[in-house]
Amino acid sequence: MLAIGLMSGTSLDGIDAALIETDGRRVVRRIAFRGEAYSDAARTQLAEATALALTYPRPRASPPLLAAEALITRTHALAAQKLMRDAGVAAADIGVVGFHGQTVAHRPDRRWTWQIGDGQALADASGIRTVADFRSADVAAGGQGAPLIPVYHAALAADLGGPIAILNLGGVANVTLVEDGEAIAAFDTGPANGLIDSWVEQEIGARFDRDGALAAAGQVDEIVLTAMLDHPFFAAPFPKSLDRNDFTVQPARGLSAADGAATLTAFTAATIAEGLAALPIAPRRLLVAGGGRHNATLMRMLAERTGLVPEPVEALGWHGDGLEAEGFAYMAVRTLAGLPISFPGTTGVPRAMPGGTVFAPRDA
Repeated sequence: MLAIGLMSGTSLDGIDAALIETDGRRVVRRIAFRGEAYSDAARTQLAEATALALTYPRPRASPPLLAAEALITRTHALAAQKLMRDAGVAAADIGVVGFHGQTVAHRPDRRWTWQIGDGQALADASGIRTVADFRSADVAAGGQGAPLIPVYHAALAADLGGPIAILNLGGVANVTLVEDGEAIAAFDTGPANGLIDSWVEQEIGARFDRDGALAAAGQVDEIVLTAMLDHPFFAAPFPKSLDRNDFTVQPARGLSAADGAATLTAFTAATIAEGLAALPIAPRRLLVAGGGRHNATLMRMLAERTGLVPEPVEALGWHGDGLEAEGFAYMAVRTLAGLPISFPGTTGVPRAMPGGTVFAPRDA
C-alpha cells in the first residue's frame, strides 16, 4: 500500500515527510520526500517543552506540553498535505500514516518514553488511518524503545549480504548491524549532532556546524575528550538507548569555539568507533544516514577512528535525509499487518513484538 511516514527528530530542525509503497516486508518503493523546517518560534517552543518534560517524574498533561503537542500535530498534518500535493496523490490513495511525533523525554529505565503528537487528531485532519505511539509498548515490556528503525534497515539491506553497519547521525547516533537481511544488533552509540549543534548555537549563533568547518579549524582537547568518554553508558552492554539530553556541552566550557566543536565532533566519532568495536561481528561496510553525513569533519574522524570508509547511503540509491520517515511509514504498514517492529537484538525487548496504536478518522 501507499504509506506516509512523518518524523521529527531531537535536533528540532523540522519535519521529514516521506511517501513509499510497501508490503511491510521486503518490497519498498520510494515515491516522494519533503522536508519542512520549523520556524525559530516553533523550535523555541519545542525546546522549552522538552526542558519542562525532563523535570517530570512521569509524562503528564500541562499547558505548555499540550500547546507543544498541538503544534506538532498541526505542522505534521500540513507537511503530509504538502507531500501528497507534491506527489499528485489524494488522501484516499494513502493506506496509512506513520506518525512518530516529537520525543520530549525518553526514560526506558523508568519504563516510560514520551512522544508528543495526537494520533487521533492527525487522523481526523488528514482523513487517513494513522499509526502513532510506536515506542510505548516496547518500553512497557522492558525494552529500550529505541532504536526502532533497524527493521527498515534490514529490509533495505536484504540483498547486500554483510555484515554491514548502518549508522544514523541525528541528534543521537544509532547503529544497526545487518547480515543476510537480518538486523542482528542495534543500539544508540552516543550523541551525534546534538552536542555539536548545541555548542555552535551557543558559541556563534549558528544552527549547526556547516560542513564541519568550525571543527576543522580547531584542535581536539584530548583531556576533555578522555573525560567525556569516561561515562557509564559506554561500558554498558547493548541494547541501550539515550535521551538527547543525557549529555551536555558543559565539559567543553572554557575551550574556544573551534576547539570545542572539534572536541565534541571527536567525541561523537570516538563513541561510534567504540560502538562498532562492541558489535558481535565486525562490519565490512559503514553506511551513513542522517544530517551528520554532511559534516565532512565528522566523516573524516569516523574514517580515522573506525578504519572503515563511511559511505553516505546515497551510494546505494537510498535517501539519507528521508530514511527515518520512510521507516515509520514502513512500520505503520507492519503494525496494520500485526508484524513485529522491535526485537530482542535491537531494543532488548523480551520477544519480537508489534508496536504502535492505530487511529481511524472519526468522520470516515
